[in-house]
Amino acid sequence: MNRQEFLRNLALGALSLQNVEELATHWVPEKNTMTQQNESFSEVIILGGSYAGLAAAMALGRSLRKVLVLDAGEPCNRQTPHSHNFLTQDGQVPAHIGAVARAEVLQYPTVRLRKLWVSAVQAVEGGFQVTGAGAEVFQGKKLLLATGVKDQMPDLPGFAESWGISVLHCPYCHGYEVKKQELGVLANGETAFEMARLIDHWSSGLTLFTNGPMNMEKAQVEKLQAKNIRIIETPIRALEHQAGYLQKVHFEDGSHHALKALFARVPFTQSSAIAKDLGCAFTEMGHIQVNDFKKTNVPGVFAAGDNTTPMRAVAAAVAAGTMAGAMINHELIVEDF
Repeated sequence: MNRQEFLRNLALGALSLQNVEELATHWVPEKNTMTQQNESFSEVIILGGSYAGLAAAMALGRSLRKVLVLDAGEPCNRQTPHSHNFLTQDGQVPAHIGAVARAEVLQYPTVRLRKLWVSAVQAVEGGFQVTGAGAEVFQGKKLLLATGVKDQMPDLPGFAESWGISVLHCPYCHGYEVKKQELGVLANGETAFEMARLIDHWSSGLTLFTNGPMNMEKAQVEKLQAKNIRIIETPIRALEHQAGYLQKVHFEDGSHHALKALFARVPFTQSSAIAKDLGCAFTEMGHIQVNDFKKTNVPGVFAAGDNTTPMRAVAAAVAAGTMAGAMINHELIVEDF
């Protein structure tokens, strides 16, 4: 199947998820001298093959750049049933979006994708050397970090199992699907007030769970109460769920509270230590610091996606990756012109 046939069948809905996965796994690009010369060298190496990484790879493939995408195959939304707020893909299964993206990107003959965990990266003359599991070594002129983040789950039974399903982080991604239902917010302090104020817009009855004595200003408490937002301070013992869908919140005192969805923010860590090892600067929140063109403070190193911003959404990641790909290509042009 050539590129035109693939895109036509995709637009007509004639490709199943299995068809697309097979294309993404087995499709071989047309013979191209750029890909035959040196399989270990690329103009750009992208670490991370989810939305930001693949969007960058597409921009670079369309710019005739030789690109290698290395991905461990563990996207942070792999447990989420449906992705929302992304034009043309609203409500789609994340795995399907990823499979279609891989198949589309691999239609460009200068782009390669390997499922591989990267163990080390170091700056070398003319670019970067990347070492993968099994001691495979690759070299590239530019490096894009699209490695994402890891959410740190609290030690609360049922929380991790429901994360991304009915324990949610973003109302813009998932709020519409639970609109006008009994919702909850798990937070305390200033975060509790801000989240409760935000989530109340989607809820028919909102409960704030502080999981212990509340730590909010009197004026904040009064404002929440004036909006009929219930505040429960009793420590939580567990979240009861069925296949990730919440049923009840169980408390240490033996009581419980029925609930359809719970919004929470959890701390995160960078999925990879590579940015730190390379000397990249970080924001106070712990994201890789980049400018508007997705450049880090380390020459030749760019970053895009969840590892650079608290705005965690598929659409935002795709936009960031597209910008990064264009800017990397521009930098290569300027250097070679």
